[in-house]
Parts: sequence; structure tokens; C-alpha cells
Amino acid sequence: MHTTENADPAELAKFSELAHRWWDTESEFRPLHQINPLRLGWIESLAPLKGKRVLDIGCGGGILADAMARQGAQVLGIDLAGKALKVAQLHALEAETQGVEYREISAEALALEQPAGFDVVTCMEMLEHVPDPSSVVKACATLVKPGGHVFFSTINRNAKAFLFAIVGAEYILNLLPRGTHEYAKLIKPSELAAYARSAGLNLQQTRGMEYNPLTRHYWLSANTSVNYLLATQKA
Repeated sequence: MHTTENADPAELAKFSELAHRWWDTESEFRPLHQINPLRLGWIESLAPLKGKRVLDIGCGGGILADAMARQGAQVLGIDLAGKALKVAQLHALEAETQGVEYREISAEALALEQPAGFDVVTCMEMLEHVPDPSSVVKACATLVKPGGHVFFSTINRNAKAFLFAIVGAEYILNLLPRGTHEYAKLIKPSELAAYARSAGLNLQQTRGMEYNPLTRHYWLSANTSVNYLLATQKA
């Protein structure tokens, strides 16, 4: 039986095209490298990773998956952009990263295969790129064990987010390739919280991520008006 995958071919093509640049810290992916220690520290503060079975959904070139494996987790990174996954696999070989593997599979398909299979699930900077984000949130809830943690990060949908995350980041500062984000696909924290609750995930913590273009410095704060992270726990 053929099921329609919850993926946008144009979005996958966009990230596949840039695949060879994932691990170039001065490329379009520089922001991901810069925010990675912040994301990792935040995840660790709520769910220590050592010895845990972790799933990273929409892992791309493996920047976060690789870092979590280095914290002592057993990590599976999944994505539907095949070229990015090949880059992730190659990097793991070159960097000799232990405890990380990658698969080309959707969150929904893996949820059917391995329900309650993971202690921690991360889904970062991915929900704003899929046609049905609530379906991914539901899959995350299925994939995590009871009592386990699911972490999301995405971009708010409001005038400020449009100005900062799209106009500023893509067109003025050139932090990201133009067309990376579409305003209509951005997700308000209240919407993501509703998806999480209806999937059986309890909200634990919301954090904002801010950026100063002059110092090129990122930090976590209580301000969720543009970029934000959401921590949840399965009942």
C-alpha cells in the first residue's frame, strides 16, 4: 500500500542541494553550528543524554545527532533528504563518531515500526518545513517511551518573526538561503502546544532563542516572539 509521505518535495530538494555544505561552519548552515551548543545544553539540562536511546527527526546533515552521540547517547537520525543523510554518514565516519546511525524514513513510518522505542526525541527546525506539522508531533509522541522527553524548536508566526527570521535572516544578513522559510508555514507556540497536548505530551518548558547580528551571538531567553524551543514529556 502506498501512503503519501508528509513531506514537501520542494523543501527536500532545497536541503539536498546544499547537502555538501552542512559541515562547513562558514556556509549557509553556520547558524545551526552556532546554536547547536545552546540546543544541546538545553536538552541535557532537562533530559541527560548519556546511555539514552535518542531519535533526531529531520536530522539533515547530522549536526545535532552527532553532538548528542558524543554525549554518550545511542542516536538514530532520520530525514527524507537522502543527500543530507549521506553527508551525515560520511561525517560520522570521518569524525569517528560512535553511537550514531542514519536512516531515510519519515517520522510517521518509524512510529509504526518502533512505537515507544526512544527515551528522547528531538525535532528541531523541521516542523515549519512539512505540510502537516501536527502529524509529525503525533508521531513524536508515539515514538517516545512513557515518561520520555520530546524537544521541538521552530519559528513563531507574527510580524516580528517575519521581519527577523525571514526578511532579516534571509534577505538582509544572508544568514540563511533566501526562501528557506515560508511565512504561512510558521507555527505559533500556542498552536504547537495544542498539537503536543492532543498527542498526549505534557508541556515542560518554553524558551526563546535570540540573536545579536552585531556580535553574532545567540542566547536562550524567555522571549519566544521569533525562534523558540518547546520541551514536552509523555504522560
